[in-house]
Amino acid sequence: MRFLADIPDEDVKWLDQLAREQGKSRAAVLREAVSAYRPQTSKDWLQQGFGAWARNGVSIDPHEYERARRAEWTRPWDDDYDEVRAASPEYFTEEDDKERAHYLALTKKAAETHQKNSA
Repeated sequence: MRFLADIPDEDVKWLDQLAREQGKSRAAVLREAVSAYRPQTSKDWLQQGFGAWARNGVSIDPHEYERARRAEWTRPWDDDYDEVRAASPEYFTEEDDKERAHYLALTKKAAETHQKNSA
């Protein structure tokens, strides 16, 4: 397969010099470079990433991390808001509680309206 690629002039000069030194064409050198690069790009990204924090000196309790992330992503209109808020009160503000009360009031009003209209 043939394709076009934009390569900086300095890299082309270097590539041509290398090809001359090896007695090869530019295309042959590029093909060899791609073949040599392929084994370096492991598809085992999970294995490479596993334990990265510990290897780099980051120590955090995984349960505390999960608790903080769950609280961070919980919104006042989520069904599990009260449960998450009870487990992690330090991550919630008075404003969050006001939004929750507003959401519950709107939900109650909508249910009452729906009930009236259904009757």
